[in-house]
Amino acid sequence: MKASLMPRSIRMAILFACLVATVAFRAAPVAAQSPLQEVLQTVQDQVANPARRTVPEVLDALLATEAPGRLEFLRAWAEREVYVRPGDGLFFYARDAADQSLVLLDIDTGAEIDRVGSRDVNQIRPNAGVRREIAAALVKFELLDPEPAQRRAALETVARSPDPEQIPALRAALAEEDDPGIAARMERLINLLVARFAPDTATRVAAVESLSGDISTEARRVLNQLLQTRTDFAETRPEDTNLATLRTVGGDIGLEDAYARLADAGHFPPRPGHNAIRDALRAHVVAGEVGGVPVHRLDTDAARHEAYRALEEAGSVPPLVTQADMEAAVSQYVFFDAYLEPDPAVTDAARAALDSTRTAISAWQFLGITLDALSLASIFFLAAIGLAITFGVMRVINMAHGEFIMMGAYTGYVVQTLIPSYTVSLVVALPLAFGVAFAAGVSMERLVIRHLYTRPLETLLATFGISIALQQLAKNVFGTQARPLTAPDWLAGAIRFNDIVSISTIRVAIFVLALMFLLLLLYILNRTRLGLEVRAVTQNPGMAGSMGISPDRINMLTFGLGSGIAGVAGVAIGLYAQVTSEMGANYIVQSFMTVVVGGVGSVFGTLAGAGLIGALQKGIEWFNPANTLAAQTYMVLFIILFIQFRPKGIVALKGRAAGD
Repeated sequence: MKASLMPRSIRMAILFACLVATVAFRAAPVAAQSPLQEVLQTVQDQVANPARRTVPEVLDALLATEAPGRLEFLRAWAEREVYVRPGDGLFFYARDAADQSLVLLDIDTGAEIDRVGSRDVNQIRPNAGVRREIAAALVKFELLDPEPAQRRAALETVARSPDPEQIPALRAALAEEDDPGIAARMERLINLLVARFAPDTATRVAAVESLSGDISTEARRVLNQLLQTRTDFAETRPEDTNLATLRTVGGDIGLEDAYARLADAGHFPPRPGHNAIRDALRAHVVAGEVGGVPVHRLDTDAARHEAYRALEEAGSVPPLVTQADMEAAVSQYVFFDAYLEPDPAVTDAARAALDSTRTAISAWQFLGITLDALSLASIFFLAAIGLAITFGVMRVINMAHGEFIMMGAYTGYVVQTLIPSYTVSLVVALPLAFGVAFAAGVSMERLVIRHLYTRPLETLLATFGISIALQQLAKNVFGTQARPLTAPDWLAGAIRFNDIVSISTIRVAIFVLALMFLLLLLYILNRTRLGLEVRAVTQNPGMAGSMGISPDRINMLTFGLGSGIAGVAGVAIGLYAQVTSEMGANYIVQSFMTVVVGGVGSVFGTLAGAGLIGALQKGIEWFNPANTLAAQTYMVLFIILFIQFRPKGIVALKGRAAGD
């Protein structure tokens, strides 16, 4: 219909309605009710005056709406950050203003609404019980949060505080979950909760059986909770109790302990202990006697019991319970351990599952010990391979080998003080430590070792003196305190397989470094001219010299190479151990043992020796983890016995004696 054809009265009515609506809109308060505000107004009294019995009404109202800001409101409500205005019953957030007033914030948009005094609004203060209810409700909301990180955090909250009421919320969230990892975590938590709290036996047994072999801390905690017991007694064996075991008096439970339980329950008088008897006798001393027994005779148990019985006959003290009395009393009762879980089918399933889990734990623990042994072997290999080269080629007992390790560690420390990036400093420190230790080794060989080749005892004494001198020099330069050598962030932390097995990333890096050096040395010794000459000098220096090879030059380069490798090992070891002037001394003994056990002059022998010593030490530590010194002692004894039967080591090579 055209406007010109519309009756004038109708046009005036429409215009008046529009005018009224405009005025009403402009006159409406700034804090008009928003979607969340509208929902809260439906349960206004329950929000403003919260109680544990009324919290579910608020939660149901929030669950039934898609209004944004629900989680933020619940958190603020629990933290007492919600205010209500008495005049209209609207809810607001608030923050303190500089003039001591409160800035009211819109509960949906967060926009500033007004500034009021603290008396113009009421702060809502839920008690502890209400706050616990809100916290539990937050989990239900967070399980449906669009952010995966928030859902994962909610699942961890469930894991820390399991409750049967969380099962429906988890199942509802699982139906909506599209992240496979989060869905698997939800299914696992549902299974754990069902195993503990499901109402029917079949469902619980199925859930418990699914935990068989599960080595996680959560699964083991659930199984152990299902198998918790209490010690009790009864006149006859109870038929309606889920018995774990019957206790034998004098075997599983002591006679005095059993009688004490009966006395605590009020079935028999308590048995006075030694202190109680002594105090009773002291309290009844009359004219130097107690019950007719002179005080000076009360130096034996028989005399004290005689005096106590006299007081007992006089009615002055409680009766003294004898051994026969206790035996007669406990013989009237049956003592047992009963499961707190009343359902035998559940405890049987839990016991079988836990046995399977313990078997799996043993297997994983063996794997963990194997990884620790490999890690320790890689450290021993790095520390000893340089010594194996010099000792095998030159027959020099270098007691200063540990100080080349110390030089490498301090080189890494100095580089790290100059280069702030830990990654870059590590890349620079490794070749620089090799160069520093190589130069120091060549200098030591040229100045000292070359003059003592035919005098092994004097070589040992000379290198031992150099070792002490280098330690003192390090103390003078760097001080006596340990210096930090920090690993980069990508080497921090650990590689975690499960709750049983993990290995630090730095140890994995050392293992990789040892493997790289193994391959590099094998290449040098088998694929280069230097390696050919080293092997020739090792097997027969006289014949090598007649073929144009300079044993003197090979000795120098070999000593420098072994020292340089020790310097690189020092950087690796310093990343997890303390860098001190004495750190090399901690590895010199293990290095010599590794070389001797593996076979002098053999790379593969050193590898085998490091593996054997690492496995042996970790294996002994497994039996007594708190005493590593005992493990090292037994390891030394084993090595002494080992070299009695195989003095040339695991991989025996022909050395310079072949030329004799």
